[in-house]
Amino acid sequence: MMGTAISVERQEEEQEQVVVGGGGLSATVAVMGCAAMAVFYVAILYAPTLILRLPPPASYKSFMIRRFICAAISSLVSIFASALILPLRWHAPDVSSAFGIRFDHLWQALILPLSLTSLMYAGSFVQKCLHLLDSWEQHQNYGRNVTIEWISKVQDKCIDLMLTMPSNISVWRNYIVAPITEELVFRACMVPLLLCGGFSTYTVVFLCPIFFSLAHLNHILEYYFQKNRSLVKASMAAGFQLGYTVIFGSYASFLFVRTGHLIAPLVAHIFCNYMGLPTTFSRRAGMVSMAAFIAGSLGFFWLLFPLTSPHLYNDRMHSCKCWHRYCTWS
Repeated sequence: MMGTAISVERQEEEQEQVVVGGGGLSATVAVMGCAAMAVFYVAILYAPTLILRLPPPASYKSFMIRRFICAAISSLVSIFASALILPLRWHAPDVSSAFGIRFDHLWQALILPLSLTSLMYAGSFVQKCLHLLDSWEQHQNYGRNVTIEWISKVQDKCIDLMLTMPSNISVWRNYIVAPITEELVFRACMVPLLLCGGFSTYTVVFLCPIFFSLAHLNHILEYYFQKNRSLVKASMAAGFQLGYTVIFGSYASFLFVRTGHLIAPLVAHIFCNYMGLPTTFSRRAGMVSMAAFIAGSLGFFWLLFPLTSPHLYNDRMHSCKCWHRYCTWS
């Protein structure tokens, strides 16, 4: 009886612990699931007009609100579909862990990836500092009280920005809705599927952004029809954006797999949307901005693995499921 009880207990433990590297999910199902979520994320944006036959929105704000609702629906459907496909048990800790929605080690997941990402913007920071210096010198040339007026001007700009942000629909799009929904679909849902489908870690890091970039192909039509650009220029603009999304998508997937935290790629996404493309060279800063960019880039690659060490974001590295690839990537 004792031996039978131990045997049953071991079988239950083996059922709970999925070997990292595969979770009984076929690669075909994982890829098809990711492709379907990418297509659905884009297709649903056009559903109100093409399928529901709703009248065109009266303003840009109402147009964006309609898209926000569609993106939210797409995210919820993708999460539910992924939860059905993944080999997980339907209780809160298991589900939230699979999608990287965690509250432990939160400050590490917020601060460390953000600090790492900011290194790529060293040239941009130098340019902004020189711009502030120019503003300071202008006040000084006019013979004004430099310190008081300059600080007052900066303070007024910050207050105006904070007051206008809640009502600015572009702020909601770039810094809230787009980052949250895209990270939920293209990281939290797709990465676990591909990992449990048996793909290697680096394959997932570089494969997942392909779905992310394909979801931006609709911008060719937007550039062509809405902005009245030629097909060549629209394709070039969209192609450049696709290249950038592949690079960022790889980095965001890397952060998600290494840390097991969704908040890590999310804060990087918001920060990159705010900063735009890193400044490599500017006329005002000259070689200083380029030197800062090079130094920041070197620091970024030097600290890439140390600042994303799984041990910084997780207490335990055992009893891992197939979506916890960081357990074997230390």
